[in-house]
Amino acid sequence: MKKTLIQLSDHFTYAKLLRFTFPSIAMMVFTSIYGVVDGFFVSNFAGKTAFAAINLVIPFIMILGGMGFMVGTGGTALVSLVLGQNDRELANRYFSMMIYLTVIMGIVLSGVGFLLIRPVAGLLGATPEMMGDCVLYGRITIGFTTAFMLQNVFQSFLIAAERPKLGLAATVAAGVTNMILDAVFVGVFRWGVAGAALATGLSQCVGGLLPLLYFIRPNTSLLRLSGTRLELRPLLQACANGSSELMSNVSASVVSMVYNFQLLKYLGENGVSAYGVLMYVQFIFVAIYIGYAVGAAPIVSFHYGAGNEAELKNMFRKSLCLVWSAGVVLTVLAFGLASPLAQIFVGYDAELFALTRHAFQLFAFSFLLAGFNIFTSSFFTALNNGGVSAAISFMRTLIFQTASVLILPLLFGVDGIWWAITAAEIFACVLSAGFLTAKRGKYHYI
Repeated sequence: MKKTLIQLSDHFTYAKLLRFTFPSIAMMVFTSIYGVVDGFFVSNFAGKTAFAAINLVIPFIMILGGMGFMVGTGGTALVSLVLGQNDRELANRYFSMMIYLTVIMGIVLSGVGFLLIRPVAGLLGATPEMMGDCVLYGRITIGFTTAFMLQNVFQSFLIAAERPKLGLAATVAAGVTNMILDAVFVGVFRWGVAGAALATGLSQCVGGLLPLLYFIRPNTSLLRLSGTRLELRPLLQACANGSSELMSNVSASVVSMVYNFQLLKYLGENGVSAYGVLMYVQFIFVAIYIGYAVGAAPIVSFHYGAGNEAELKNMFRKSLCLVWSAGVVLTVLAFGLASPLAQIFVGYDAELFALTRHAFQLFAFSFLLAGFNIFTSSFFTALNNGGVSAAISFMRTLIFQTASVLILPLLFGVDGIWWAITAAEIFACVLSAGFLTAKRGKYHYI
């Protein structure tokens, strides 16, 4: 029997909620795998200096691409809210504005990033041996910024359009493209960081342009790309609401830079390489939380716009149960996988392997609380309260982490660097719980 299409207006049981959000979770995981595959091939075929170089500049590249998350999450919340108010024509107009804005921003940011990559690499502490690889990898990947931003935007909008499986298919196609091209360009042709960058960029074209073609053509989803003019008010509203996701992305990138600075100071190149492995695995684990939050957000926005408080409470209750359960599972899994994952990436160097394994065992505890904090921030974005969402993201990913990574090493030495993210998640958990308590009377989700 053919399964009935899940709609935003449905009542969500645990099974239906997991079915609806699974494609977005898988999308985020596959997106995270891009960098992991690059890192694996570069580390094993080009060496740890090249591996450290790409890890040094990835935060800057992610800041540029993070603009897509801002437009995607903020725009999806606005469009889903309008769909809940049963105004499909206005929803399509807003959707089209967001896509055109993304293309314009992508072109501008590509040019800016291309010019700034060398001085930025210098500011991040690139050594003379690393500088060439930093600039080469950075300029090639930045050239694909528009495609990267479109991919990030469509990951959210395909869910609002009730086509999450299409988003999953596009992301899987992009992920497979990246893996194959990495194997060919880096493993076979031995093009090093240039091959890894080109593989990533071409895969982002697959993930960004396939959904664009779908929405340009007539389709049966809730959304379609059409001609419209840019209106300042809805664009500013969407960007302001999505600023929490941009803040989270920018802050995470800035914090990565601070981590790299501290690790170069305490451990040198080996520290940056070990942190790179931790970040790759964190990308995948945290992607599960982000994917769920992205998948659930349009449902929350729709029912908030429709004034359906009963379903809003249902979504809130079930979501908390799911993210806390996932936190326990992922923490145990991360701790147990510390040795095999370190072996995969840096097993060729005994000292680096031991350092990476030890760091990961301390780092693993952060996954217990991360899901709750990520969901809470996304939940307020879905309620179109960008201020609270941005405050949680800003404090969690910038203030708490930066303070922790600067202060804890003074008290605990190098181990303080690895404990910093867990300390930051604890403080953010207290802040998130405070906001949820304070705003429960306004939104009636409890």
